[in-house]
Amino acid sequence: MWHPGDFLKSAIIEANGLSVTDAAQVLGVTRPALSALLNGRSDLTPQMAIRIEKAFGVSIEQLMEMQTSYDIAEIRKRADEIIVAPFRPKTARARPRGKI
Repeated sequence: MWHPGDFLKSAIIEANGLSVTDAAQVLGVTRPALSALLNGRSDLTPQMAIRIEKAFGVSIEQLMEMQTSYDIAEIRKRADEIIVAPFRPKTARARPRGKI
């Protein structure tokens, strides 16, 4: 599974012939913030996704689905490390008559 930054780097930045600095200016963010996203060191936030939608026309829904799919794939890789016992409800106890 690819990080959303991979998509943004190839389909937006490189496809439009932009440098990271130029793209950061278009989006109104710092170069380090955009670079971290493009290199998979930070997650795509809803705020960044709306900036990308406004500037480049890729829907926020599509962008956030990419982030969610990436997050799910990453946590599935580590699911065995997360120890949680399945919930088993206790059997219902009979209440004494006349009491609530």
